[in-house]
Amino acid sequence: MPEARIAIVLKGYPRLSETFIAQEMLELERRGFRFDIWSLRRPTDRHVHPMHEAIAARLFYLPEYLHDDPRRVWRGMVHALRTLRWRPTLRVFLRDFVRDPTPNRLRRIGQAFVLAREIDPAIRHIHVHFLHTPGSVTRYAALLTGRSFSFSAHAKDIWTTPDWERREKIADADWGATCTADGLKELRRVAAPDDGGRIALIYHGLDLSRFPPPPESEARDGSDETRPVRLIAIGRAVEKKGFDDLIDALARLPAHLNWRFTHIGGGERLAALKAQAERLGLAERIEWRGSLPQGKVIEALRDADLFVLPSRPGTDGDRDGLPNVIMEAATQALATVSTNFAGVPEFVEDGSTGLLVPPRDVAALADAIAALIAEPERRARLGAAACQRLRSGFSFEAGIDRLAGLLTSSVGAEVRGRTPVREERPVAAMVEAGEA
Repeated sequence: MPEARIAIVLKGYPRLSETFIAQEMLELERRGFRFDIWSLRRPTDRHVHPMHEAIAARLFYLPEYLHDDPRRVWRGMVHALRTLRWRPTLRVFLRDFVRDPTPNRLRRIGQAFVLAREIDPAIRHIHVHFLHTPGSVTRYAALLTGRSFSFSAHAKDIWTTPDWERREKIADADWGATCTADGLKELRRVAAPDDGGRIALIYHGLDLSRFPPPPESEARDGSDETRPVRLIAIGRAVEKKGFDDLIDALARLPAHLNWRFTHIGGGERLAALKAQAERLGLAERIEWRGSLPQGKVIEALRDADLFVLPSRPGTDGDRDGLPNVIMEAATQALATVSTNFAGVPEFVEDGSTGLLVPPRDVAALADAIAALIAEPERRARLGAAACQRLRSGFSFEAGIDRLAGLLTSSVGAEVRGRTPVREERPVAAMVEAGEA
């Protein structure tokens, strides 16, 4: 059983695209961890997942921009200058700022001042999701207050953060975790030789109790226009998901095949994708459902015959890890067509649990989709194998056991050996008590 409280820092909370984090936090609460959630941004999604509603942790928001609440930032800075370890933190910040002289870097130190002042003094360890902006805020706050911190790195933060920044954050952290072997290899590449061993591979896995057993599959083969094969993709309409490649691939499918495609998710490229589909004459075959609550997502997966997600690298270096939606599709025994890229091959085995094609190879993507549209028995076989692989090799319990053990170790070390910095009563507690 954990001995003390922790703080969990996120870039935005709650977010439907990060239900894997909510799943993790909910289980940590069930295991007796007590924590506060600190978010750098307020939510923008229209819906929340039932897991978010079940999490009992206190939730606090930092000012997203320093001008949003200059008094909070000023009080945090004064508090740091008067009582915290501002000199060593300033040296680190200035070294970072020389290499990254951006307004965003200034915002990170300002948010760190607020977090350092307002965090509950009983909390001696901070765990942060994502190594980029949230990792900077957490690192500065930890340096200011003498707390320890750890991190979970996921996807974009691994591939778009400069080498020097990742290396130094890894060096300062107690430990780190990432969710794909692809990400682990990259983090160990940039880490100092003595630090790479403190980074663990922890797959998110899925809590299968949240999903119904898969339905009976139907033998649609695309030959009957009254029973089209139902394709589905779930994910934000952003470059790295490759949905424009998918629309182009759908336009290449043989004319005699009968299919319908459903996309679930919001995102900045949604309007462009709709225009692309209209231009290619596909609009009547595609349904754009936008962001949906989890129950509706599961219903859509149960109605589908084939899951498609053509992940690819973004021009800014962003990439997927192992998208949870692929594993969610596997809970309903759906075969997947995806790309041999990032963490996808760690779950989807080409020819065994799905089909993989090279990223951005539209012709190969179209051929793979067409093959599985026309072969319902093969779809069923691949989908059943994917469901079995999920249950046997991607256990949520194994991952959460490892994470809980690491957090317990850090919390125990804090209770036993660290010297706390003198701090005032947190502003967050004062607000709750009506004293601020």
